[in-house]
Amino acid sequence: MAPEMVVESGLSMVDFGKELVADHTSVVSLNLFVALLCGCIVVGHLLEENRWINESITALVIGLCTGIIILVTTRGKSSHLFLFNEELFFIYLLPPIIFNAGFQVKKKQFFRNIMTIVLFGAFGTLISFCIISLGALHFFQKMNIGSLDLGDYLAIGAIFSATDSVCTLQILNQDETPLLYSLVFGEGVVNDATSVVLFNAIQNFDVSHMNSSIVLQFIGNFLYLFLASTVLGIFVGLLSAYIIKKLYFGRHSTDREVALMILMAYFSYMLAELFYLSAILTVFFCGIVMSHYTWHNVTESSRVTTKHAFATLSFVAEIFIFLYVGMDALDIEKWRFVSHSPGKSIGVSSILLGLVLVGRAAFVFPLSSLSNLTKKSSHEKLNLEQQVTIWWAGLMRGAVSMALAYNQFTRSGHTHLPGNAIMITSTITVVLSSTVVFGMMTKPLIGILLPQPKYTMSMLSSEPSSPKSFTVPLLDNDQNTPSPLDLFLRIPSHTVHHYWRRFDDAFMRPVFGGRGFVPFVPGSPTEDPTQQWQTEGAEAIDENKTILIQTRR
Repeated sequence: MAPEMVVESGLSMVDFGKELVADHTSVVSLNLFVALLCGCIVVGHLLEENRWINESITALVIGLCTGIIILVTTRGKSSHLFLFNEELFFIYLLPPIIFNAGFQVKKKQFFRNIMTIVLFGAFGTLISFCIISLGALHFFQKMNIGSLDLGDYLAIGAIFSATDSVCTLQILNQDETPLLYSLVFGEGVVNDATSVVLFNAIQNFDVSHMNSSIVLQFIGNFLYLFLASTVLGIFVGLLSAYIIKKLYFGRHSTDREVALMILMAYFSYMLAELFYLSAILTVFFCGIVMSHYTWHNVTESSRVTTKHAFATLSFVAEIFIFLYVGMDALDIEKWRFVSHSPGKSIGVSSILLGLVLVGRAAFVFPLSSLSNLTKKSSHEKLNLEQQVTIWWAGLMRGAVSMALAYNQFTRSGHTHLPGNAIMITSTITVVLSSTVVFGMMTKPLIGILLPQPKYTMSMLSSEPSSPKSFTVPLLDNDQNTPSPLDLFLRIPSHTVHHYWRRFDDAFMRPVFGGRGFVPFVPGSPTEDPTQQWQTEGAEAIDENKTILIQTRR
């Protein structure tokens, strides 16, 4: 028995030693990755004024260089520090990015253009999805790239319909081009949500036997996911506002209310995942509701803390994603499958890039013309330069496309089929080429298309204490008589926004809090109610001036 015990003990010690080595290797990888993140931030800051390079491209390039170094040091065995996991992306990295987008959005401008945003983000994405799927089905079957079924071709359409407009948004100025920024930003969020919902719907249905019943179920499921996800996000946002308003954590600890805001934001995302809804839409609308109600119910110090905390988490997550995509682009396992036919891989990548260009143009210009038909004022119409900018902003593909491609064509991060390997390497090629090439050309192109406007004016928004301020362009001398539809869309006293404000002030804010309904505790760092009343009065005066000017126009 004694020798057996020694053997068992020896085996356990060996296993324990292996675990220690593995743990130490993970610690080394984490240290290197954190150092690279710091390097990306420093280099991005030094290149901030550069005409061609932004932080996304910087992180990609640093990731590529790091991948090359790792390939050399490991003698071609590996190119990255971590194995890509789509669950890591969707569960930990994507939530802070999407939530911060909703939390920082200029709500008045966003909802003023909501119809155009939905037109581009939802219907435009569906058009792009159809064109890319049909094009891939037509060309790839002739190229004989592997055993891809109809579901794979539909998934390709959803994967390459997901845009990444980060590069363009980093260059556009919200104060100088509020309409364009609002459209590009809003379309990007709705586009990602639509692409992910489409992708999930494709995976949930047996598309190999298509009939009218399957199509109707597909459309019904798509609409259900959209509506249910939006309602869930609004519900969690209102719940957080009600809890913080009633309990008012700031009386005792600002740490508690900050922690509750962060956790409730993440809870909305995980709740959507639990119910198989679109977590992107849920957390986005939760961010909008929390910025409208919850953010005003916390103390002044907590407002500053949460604003910067959400922005910082989003910023680090974006850098993390682009850095890793750069390293993973050189994964030797995936490229080994296509090494015997590099021409086929290049051909697939070129076709996908061409389909992205065509699919984007197929809806941006026609839908822009359709949107212009409802507008009489020239400053609200999209001219050709702005349409080209919107088209260009959606040409880049990023982390969402990568994550969806890994989900569809890999198992636990590994690829074992030649056809799947070609799709993964082609996705990497499209993401890299579109982000680096198109991204580097974005700033010069926008400088040519959108020269510095001569006149802009800043005005108080309907939420002067919101995480971001609001500005609109100076009204031009458009002498056209507004149509009833135009008046409905533009003038606050005749819009849904006006009636929503009345309903909000009468019913929603007394229950859920918000600007003007913040609980006041003597000695607390919240705003003085007198100052809030003065702010409300100044706001009303400015809004009345705007109405008068627009009516005269």
